[in-house]
Amino acid sequence: MIALVGNPNAGKTTLFNALTGTNQRVGNYSGVTVELKSGVFFTPHGRKLRVLDLPGCYSLRSPSPDEKVAVDVLMGKLPGESKPDLVVCVVDASNLERHLQLALQIIELGLPCLLALNMIDVAERSGLRLDPAKLAEELGIPVVPLQASANQGILELKQALRFPLPHAATASWLAPGADPEATRRGFISRLCLLAARRPEVHQLTMSDRVDGVLLHPVGGWLFFMGILLAVFWSIFSFAKLPMGWLEAGQAALAGWVNSLLEPGDLRSLVVDGVIGGVGGVVMFLPQILLLFLAIGLLESTGYMARAAFLMDGIMAKAGLSGKAFLPLFSSYACAIPGVMATRTIDSAKERVVTIFVAPWMSCSARLPVYLLIVPLLLHEDEGSWQQAWVLFSIYALGTLSAFGVARVLRGRLGPDANPARFLLEMPPYRMPQWRYISRHVLERAWAFVRNAGTLILGLSILLWALTTYPKAPGDDEAATLAHSAMGRMGAVLEPMVKPLGFDGRTGTAILTSFAAREVFNASMAILFRVRDAGDDKSNRSMLREQIAAARWPDGRPLFTPLSMISLLVFYIYALQCLPTVAVVARESGSWRWALGQFAFMTAVAWLASLLVYQGGSWLGF
Repeated sequence: MIALVGNPNAGKTTLFNALTGTNQRVGNYSGVTVELKSGVFFTPHGRKLRVLDLPGCYSLRSPSPDEKVAVDVLMGKLPGESKPDLVVCVVDASNLERHLQLALQIIELGLPCLLALNMIDVAERSGLRLDPAKLAEELGIPVVPLQASANQGILELKQALRFPLPHAATASWLAPGADPEATRRGFISRLCLLAARRPEVHQLTMSDRVDGVLLHPVGGWLFFMGILLAVFWSIFSFAKLPMGWLEAGQAALAGWVNSLLEPGDLRSLVVDGVIGGVGGVVMFLPQILLLFLAIGLLESTGYMARAAFLMDGIMAKAGLSGKAFLPLFSSYACAIPGVMATRTIDSAKERVVTIFVAPWMSCSARLPVYLLIVPLLLHEDEGSWQQAWVLFSIYALGTLSAFGVARVLRGRLGPDANPARFLLEMPPYRMPQWRYISRHVLERAWAFVRNAGTLILGLSILLWALTTYPKAPGDDEAATLAHSAMGRMGAVLEPMVKPLGFDGRTGTAILTSFAAREVFNASMAILFRVRDAGDDKSNRSMLREQIAAARWPDGRPLFTPLSMISLLVFYIYALQCLPTVAVVARESGSWRWALGQFAFMTAVAWLASLLVYQGGSWLGF
């Protein structure tokens, strides 16, 4: 068994992909790999080898959970895993001074080692003159230069994996009684003078010049805000055409089923339950994929680390270190990997706080809810920039609220006895890795469709049954809904949600979305089956038209601008996600903590929504 180990952002996972061909995620930002990944490949000699991709680490003496996993594997202490037969130390050739620190610690363990000198293209462009043979001579281990992102040097690396590989030579840099850290630093300095000579005059790289603009105290923030607005604008603008196709396809499919089936429960189940429920969610797939495309581009090009640098000051004011940035940013895609990514945080107190506030980063599951309501709030004839500003404000409100709660909670937990330092590596800017980005987007598309075809489909059928049975005498649809199990449930919920501006149907949709936030759209599509006057009874209007036509019993519009803002605020703060609650319980080691988080966020959501609706009504809006 071979173990890949290296600093975050050394290209370790890229090398793992190049060796095994597996669909492993690669992000150009420190800390993406937080769990063990394994795969197999064949050497040119025909030998089948198993390889483990260990979490990135800066030292073998770090207390963080993910780095402890790497140490346990190297020492043969991880249950179910044997001690590796060979360790491939992956280092960034353009940052040898820092990356060799970990390599020396691994060599000192006495394990068979090989040094993978990655990103030689970046090193050469910066004017660095490398001597791999001299490195191998001084370290006493094989050294293979490569560029994993372009599959250069992969064959040579496989050829070098001959077994048994000799154990690493004695660590000659260690002197009895001397400080190991100091002797390592001295040895690395001498080694780099011999084998990694830099030009006499420092040359500004392209990344240095671009960073002068993008990390400027003013210009950097303007660019960052512009990037976010551009992403939100593209979500509304570029998705119009494919969303129109999906909407037209949904209507055509419903019409075709209507023409095949006689009026009755079966036709209602297929058209209203399956097509209406699932279609009310699937139609937002193009916008969700555009969000993940944007995230993939930011990761792949190296801009994500710059965003972390800009956010570092704000996070410090919230009582969090830079290590909390990636888990919180990951939560914009999904809170579950965001919570799991907190394993990179050394401080147990900071990790708990980050887990607690991560669900307030609006995830992609909330996006269908936002994208359903925002165009109604602004009226669809208004431009996408207005909608982009509203979406930006939604994300900003959730993020700032999370930082505020983190600040209060972090203060109550008290400071750490030994606060850890946060090291942020600025990778060079790179062209987008389109293979990774396309794989990343397609994986998210399949995950969304699979969810729509299983969980949302099942819940849509259940919701249809609850809105249909028991049946009331007569054909009046409002009476049928009121008499049904769902109508009775809504009647119980309405007193709790009416102060927020919602009726029982909306309250029921909120309740069912606890299984998954996207279910809110499916629930609304089933619950608000409004027919336009003069239409045939078998026809159904689209979801936004159904919602816009909804009325209170006295004829007042149900969804006013104020009630829609109240609904948006509720979903910004509410933890409507059962899988996230389960993951929080596992990662925090306490169901009390997970249930307390759910109760707290639900209470905040209800109170914030109440304040918006009642305050706005009092002010005359």
